[in-house]
Amino acid sequence: MRLLCEGRVAVVTGAGRGIGRSEALGLAAAGALVVVNDLGGRSDGTGSSGEPAHEVVEEIRAAGGEAVANGDDISDWEGAERLITLALTTYGRLDVLVNNAGVLRDRMLVNMTMEDWDQVMRVHLRGAFCPTRHAAEYWRNQSKAGAAVDARVINTSSSSGIYGNPGQTNYGTAKAGIAAFTIIASQELSRYGVTVNAVAPAAATRLTAGLGAVDELSPERRDALEPRWPAAVVTWLASAESAGVTGRVIESSGLRLTMAEGWRRGPSGEPSDDPEVVGAVIAKLAAESPAPEGMLGI
Repeated sequence: MRLLCEGRVAVVTGAGRGIGRSEALGLAAAGALVVVNDLGGRSDGTGSSGEPAHEVVEEIRAAGGEAVANGDDISDWEGAERLITLALTTYGRLDVLVNNAGVLRDRMLVNMTMEDWDQVMRVHLRGAFCPTRHAAEYWRNQSKAGAAVDARVINTSSSSGIYGNPGQTNYGTAKAGIAAFTIIASQELSRYGVTVNAVAPAAATRLTAGLGAVDELSPERRDALEPRWPAAVVTWLASAESAGVTGRVIESSGLRLTMAEGWRRGPSGEPSDDPEVVGAVIAKLAAESPAPEGMLGI
């Protein structure tokens, strides 16, 4: 029986630990040839080590799969280019890019520093843009040369960005940006045979370690936050079977599998250039509109 992703070449960023590791292992188990990228830094983005990526590669190979490690900084233009080039020179093609790398620097807005803001934006937003830009150029060239392209970009968003979460103005803003990036990139790249989707996972990883709400969960509840749940979604999205799905943000955990819906036009009123009149209209529209949904879906 042919495996779901058999023969497909996949790059996974931030794949040395947590969700990215589960995604890389899941893709390899489904038959993909995997480029395991990880800078090996700490959860706040400082430091680096080649060990996490190499450990995942060895785990994949021990299970009979094929993988190669990469330690480039994917938020660096040249580093991202080297990552994509590694996939092409090692396996001769690229079919899937999973943008998963991320860091946390949680602080309340009034305590947040410019470094906290810039580091999170760099890793999440530039870290999604740079590899996607290089991969998209390859797929565009392939398409223009007459080759059949059936490629995937799978980004990592978050309920923090979709719904908001106090203490994460930097992280949530970056993840909301990734959701928007996903929608627009899907519209631009469809002509080349590329789908672009995002997964908004809920998982207990080293980034959530030390958070009381996570650490105090029951074993059953904690199992629902294991990274294997969103990894299964990524494996399917990486396959040829997902060709009809693009521009979507999918919430995934053992608690829910939900298609998140973005901004939609709600109740409307008559425009006015009189501040007092327009104020009354807005107040009426606000009363008619549902309140923003929280991270927990309530």
